[in-house]
Amino acid sequence: MKILITNAYLDIYAGTQVVVRDLALELLRQGHQPLVYSPRLGQVAAELTNAGVSVTDRLDTTTFVPDIIHGQHYLVIEALLRFPSTPAIYVCHSNIGGHDEMIGYFPRILRYVAVDDLCRRRIESVPEIPRARIQVVANAVDLQRYQPRGRLPAKPGRALVFSNHANKSTYLGAVRKACRQAGLKLDVIGLFSGNATSSPESLLPQYDIVFAKARCALEALAVGNAVVLCDRMGLGPMVSTRNFDTLRSLNFGHSQLVNPIRAGLIRAEIERYNPEDAAAVSQRVREEAGLVALARQWIEIYTAAIEEFRCSPRNIDDEFRALANYWTRHNYATRVEWERKQLSKLRSVPLIGGALVYFARRILRKWFGVYGTP
Repeated sequence: MKILITNAYLDIYAGTQVVVRDLALELLRQGHQPLVYSPRLGQVAAELTNAGVSVTDRLDTTTFVPDIIHGQHYLVIEALLRFPSTPAIYVCHSNIGGHDEMIGYFPRILRYVAVDDLCRRRIESVPEIPRARIQVVANAVDLQRYQPRGRLPAKPGRALVFSNHANKSTYLGAVRKACRQAGLKLDVIGLFSGNATSSPESLLPQYDIVFAKARCALEALAVGNAVVLCDRMGLGPMVSTRNFDTLRSLNFGHSQLVNPIRAGLIRAEIERYNPEDAAAVSQRVREEAGLVALARQWIEIYTAAIEEFRCSPRNIDDEFRALANYWTRHNYATRVEWERKQLSKLRSVPLIGGALVYFARRILRKWFGVYGTP
């Protein structure tokens, strides 16, 4: 099967970039032909290319005609226009992220897939999307890449902050203080700390407790670390057999970071450390969240979408109307977001008061209009 995967970025090792890398590599291993499209290439694109996966930053230069479009981010619309006889699925990875802004209903998008319950609700907020085409497919881990570590010690000795957002100006200070109080040696890997890595799987087995969220948390759980959900948005619980189902259904994500990042609260989560329980959680992840099974599930979804497209009548007028609706919403959202950023810059300047912001807003609207493009 020829599969076009779109993603806004293929540069640094971060959430959807890693998701795309792992899926494309596994599809290739299972005998399929993935092509990954992103206008911003980098380290992840280079790794895919070196592994034999085709990567491009320009769809107009490729002769590749996909059987299915695995659309992520707004680029799914570009792919649908470039390949007018190919059906698509759309995958939502965030219930708040701008790149995952819901594109709305499009007739050739035959499945809308959410990675957790919150993303499913975001898709369901678009009334035109048929509920029968919405489903949840949770993220998975490459279990060959993330091998299990040995047994955790009775008392933890080493901890790791595993996040691109961790540095002294965000939340790292509070975590350091809590770890120091608990007698833990703390390390950090991630972009903002200047210590990014392309192979966290080689480092995670060295640690007992890992502070992470979302995909980073899932990878650490697969290795066998005790994981405390934590990132710049706040502090969540230590993952345990008691809360695993709830946290998994929410992708171990930001919605569970409900507590302020304070050393005392972090210390309380550290004290929940239980090697046996952490091992049981890791076993569940390795049984339920493997990449091989996920890729096969994606193939089933692709096959169903292709068959539905083949057997269904096509209405080009509906596609043009859906496209017009998308561009109207997209231009309006772009206009509002651009205006918000300009006004935010004004507010950050000392002595600039509400009156100047008011007049600036009127000037911006007069110059560019509601639907204008700056």
